Amino acid sequence: MQEPTFLILTALAAEAQHGYGIMADVLRMSGERVRLRAGTLYAALDRLEGEGLVEADREEVVDGRARRYYRLTSHGEARLVAEAERMRGNADAAAARLRARLRPALAAALGAAVLLAPGASRPVSAGRAG
Repeated sequence: MQEPTFLILTALAAEAQHGYGIMADVLRMSGERVRLRAGTLYAALDRLEGEGLVEADREEVVDGRARRYYRLTSHGEARLVAEAERMRGNADAAAARLRARLRPALAAALGAAVLLAPGASRPVSAGRAG
């Protein structure tokens, strides 16, 4: 799943939103890295609606303009949960490999074999780790 799709589904996880609300939420959640244009957003919403991940919730007129609100379907929620778990697993794998790589460098930098054991809240001597 591409990041913009993930962020659109995430934006709709809490409540139904209209297009501008989704764009603003995605911008905020991404730390202003992902800036969706209206055409891109509505094309994505059409695709997601076709896949059964989102659906139109309601329409209202504000200042003479129609606003369509979208909401996450149960299928969309399941896909979002699965994708979040997949991403979390990838992040955990990366963190574990970085810890393994950094332990020797940290020990060398400190001049002693001091390691932070997985799940430990404080460094332990290499002779007593385990």
